[in-house]
Amino acid sequence: MKPLHALFLAVLLLPCCTILAPIADDPVRHLLESTLPDRTPTAAKPAIAIARPSLPLYLDRAELITRLPDGRVTLHESHLWSEPLDSAISRVLADNLRRLTGSTNIQPAANFIARDYTALVEVRIERFDPAPDGSLLFQCTWKLQPVGGGDTSPKAFRTSVAIGPASPDPFSARVKAMNEALARLTRTLNGAM
Repeated sequence: MKPLHALFLAVLLLPCCTILAPIADDPVRHLLESTLPDRTPTAAKPAIAIARPSLPLYLDRAELITRLPDGRVTLHESHLWSEPLDSAISRVLADNLRRLTGSTNIQPAANFIARDYTALVEVRIERFDPAPDGSLLFQCTWKLQPVGGGDTSPKAFRTSVAIGPASPDPFSARVKAMNEALARLTRTLNGAM
């Protein structure tokens, strides 16, 4: 190959190297958190454990998802949960209940060393994602199960939370709506105690 041809070929291939180079696209990590006013817990009761909720399989993943009206699900690989969603929900429910009741003894069930709690909150989530109208739909059943025996019937809970403005990040607005939905469920749980 002649030097001039090699130089011409190198000039033609140089832009290809920069165009085809991988782009660093670090994922955004999201975290659920309590939105209720913080207060220092001072009481020892009630003593309640929050079980990890049962999630539909399509929600039980690291990526945030969007369910489309035609039944398809879109995974958002660049928007991830910072912890497993079921752990995050039980942590936030416990934190919310602690803030509402002032009890130091409300926490996720996995955090208890022994059965030092008198009741267990069980939640089975059916929907926890945006609805076609742009709001967040949270639908579940829950029960406050006494540890000392007896069975309680599950109660249905459903709420729809408006998802705020999508700018600058629609996923942050969605997570904020999820936090509000969990706060609403917590107020219902607190009213049943």
